[in-house]
Amino acid sequence: MTKTFESNPDIKVIIPAFNEADSIAEVVKDIPDSVSEIIVVNNNSSDNTVKNARAAGATVLSEERKGYGYACLKGMDYVAKQSKSPDIIVFIDGDYSDYPEELDKVVAPILDDGKDLVIGAREKRLREKGSMTPQQIFGNWLATSLMNLFFGARFTDLGPFRAIRYDKLLLLGMEDKTYGWTVEMQLKALRKKLAYTEVPVRYKKRIGVSKVSGTVKGSIFAGIKILGWIFKYSIK
Repeated sequence: MTKTFESNPDIKVIIPAFNEADSIAEVVKDIPDSVSEIIVVNNNSSDNTVKNARAAGATVLSEERKGYGYACLKGMDYVAKQSKSPDIIVFIDGDYSDYPEELDKVVAPILDDGKDLVIGAREKRLREKGSMTPQQIFGNWLATSLMNLFFGARFTDLGPFRAIRYDKLLLLGMEDKTYGWTVEMQLKALRKKLAYTEVPVRYKKRIGVSKVSGTVKGSIFAGIKILGWIFKYSIK
């Protein structure tokens, strides 16, 4: 049975961060007060990411193994060891490309409509020009088109800004350690028949250089991981 919320839900935010010293404090500061804890997972940064995140008021964890999924799993492990489980987990990047103040908007379908998973969709009309590279735009189109073809999905984006009920997140058994984290979550949500939706969110140019789409190697590796997950699930 889907849990309903009769009072203020306990919402925690997990932010993977690798060398985001120039942006992480801005992300933390713009997250609404409806959140009970902001967890920044330092993914082996060599700059002042840790110092700036702590100064902004975040809980800071360290994960030396590089990888977006490794950082997210570290945050989940920390939450799992707390005495009280949260109701909702929100994931957002540490580069300030999303608008953290839109968190309540992303969470709303869970609170108001009983959804399990909400993806912040970076619609073209809301994106700052140049905020997504051509390879990101094509990759999102290809991945979501394949999910539609193989699974009848209605996703339009693999956006990192997302909210999920904590019990449903545990149900998914997340395992990807690197760039396949977002698509793994969406594919497993389809497989588990979770109630999902998208909400349009604004998107701007990130602070600093992307470690994925900003390099040819990163773009190719991310593409392989994403397509690998899709084809793996399509033949199951």
